[in-house]
Amino acid sequence: MESDKIKKGIERAPHRALLYATGVHPSKMKNPFIGIVSSFTDLIPGHIGMRDLERFIEKGVHSGGGYSFIFCVSGVCDGIAMGHEGMSYSLPSRELIADMIESVAKAHALDGLVLLTNCDKITPGMLMAAARLDIPSIAVTAGPMVTGRINAKKKLSLVRDTFEGVGRCQSGEISVDELHKLELEACPGPGSCQGLYTANTMSCVTEALGMSLPGCACAIAGQSKKRRIAFESGERIIELVRKGITPRKILTKKAFENAVRVDLALGGSTNTALHIPAIAHEAGVKLTLETFDRLGPETPHISCLEPAGDHYMEDLEYAGGIPAVLSRLKDRLSDNPTVSGKTIFKIASEAKVLDDDVIRPLNRAYHKEGGIAVLRGNLAPGGAVVKQSAVDESSMRFTGEALVYDSEEEAIKAILRGKVKAGKVVVIRYEGPKGGPGMREMLLPTASLVGIGLGNKVALITDGRFSGGTRGPCIGHVSPEAMEKGPIGILKDGDIIEIDIPKRKLDVKLSDKEIAERKSRMKVREPKIKTGYLARYAKTVRSANTGAIVE
Repeated sequence: MESDKIKKGIERAPHRALLYATGVHPSKMKNPFIGIVSSFTDLIPGHIGMRDLERFIEKGVHSGGGYSFIFCVSGVCDGIAMGHEGMSYSLPSRELIADMIESVAKAHALDGLVLLTNCDKITPGMLMAAARLDIPSIAVTAGPMVTGRINAKKKLSLVRDTFEGVGRCQSGEISVDELHKLELEACPGPGSCQGLYTANTMSCVTEALGMSLPGCACAIAGQSKKRRIAFESGERIIELVRKGITPRKILTKKAFENAVRVDLALGGSTNTALHIPAIAHEAGVKLTLETFDRLGPETPHISCLEPAGDHYMEDLEYAGGIPAVLSRLKDRLSDNPTVSGKTIFKIASEAKVLDDDVIRPLNRAYHKEGGIAVLRGNLAPGGAVVKQSAVDESSMRFTGEALVYDSEEEAIKAILRGKVKAGKVVVIRYEGPKGGPGMREMLLPTASLVGIGLGNKVALITDGRFSGGTRGPCIGHVSPEAMEKGPIGILKDGDIIEIDIPKRKLDVKLSDKEIAERKSRMKVREPKIKTGYLARYAKTVRSANTGAIVE
């Protein structure tokens, strides 16, 4: 075992002495040493219930014949970090998490890992670490939050009822008191936000990759089913260690393509176009944006959850969860092993769809194509990403004059002051991985546009990214970004921008000569942040179309 490095031989007497100091019993020195990587924090609703799950994972590890050690990693709540400088730290925290896990697991020669995770950048960061380390690992996602209730009837969620509520309040549709009532009831307790935003999308992707037990992604936070999954995961990691089943035996090319298909079928967050390639990179598997576009046209969109539709994660859970989604897609998937010991085909064959509207048959899909589309053109030669499943049919083709802003803050001010009118294309630039730095999410601008009634009447493009809660003609990840002298950096107010999602095109109506002349006049911008972690991150991060990997 890997842990023999720290516990066998007379020269390891000091190491054993320190382990005994932690309370390890001498009789347990022969057991596999398992790290429980907890992302518990009081700051993130999706993580506040993890102390309970830690206990059940521990019980499972010890029941299975291992010995567990809990260590923690940091986390950022994207909703709380949204709309101010805090969001710059969200995506970069993914790299910190992967590095912290690598550091602790290597320094202490752990035999295996149970990854207790839930929210946006924490889950991909943990999976990146597992792929990089390639020691037996299993993920436990802590589960989605139930919807709120108001007047005992209406389901409430974070995005529709608070983020979009800001715009409705600003426009006079609802009062400040009504907004306050919504904010009190929208998030009733622990769990990741209720719709198919980035956190829940990544939980679904994790299960589709085969890195968590069947049913884990959708099992509701705080319920006994989640406790049982945590216990089973603790037991299962011991079996993975004994059989030498490591992440790279599961994270194959087939696994990543299965995960992309499930993501497309669900209409998941565009952030997966950053995270899935980044995890694949750590696993030594080449996966580009083209994979999404290649699989998209042949993968129907069969589940329409909020923000695109009116169903929530709790509905997906009671419809059969990810196993049921796999059963619908079985003929389009590739068989592959999973941490459960069952193959993808076995899981799909055993599953049943319990609600034909929440998880529709392929011949009655919500849309013929998957949820994510990759656009290219003279404005995005490296690619751009849109959640087409959340775009109204009337906005799939959009042409309008540009309103250009060099930061999210500038754009929000303009939107809330009524300066953005129907038919315009809002451009938010210098918000990419380098320019942001950290590629901030633009949920506040997009939710505000929806709230004031411009959701399908205004397009938005950015070299930043969008929350999984974004809906409407919103195109992110424009590559190359403005900070790298990408074409988005040469745009001026009044330039005509053409968006054609069905044809996968994103262009500005300028001649090649004009584009070249404007680019030649572009000056190198000073970085917004010159000290600390973000300054170092900006120097090493690559473009969004690579998954914003750090090299």
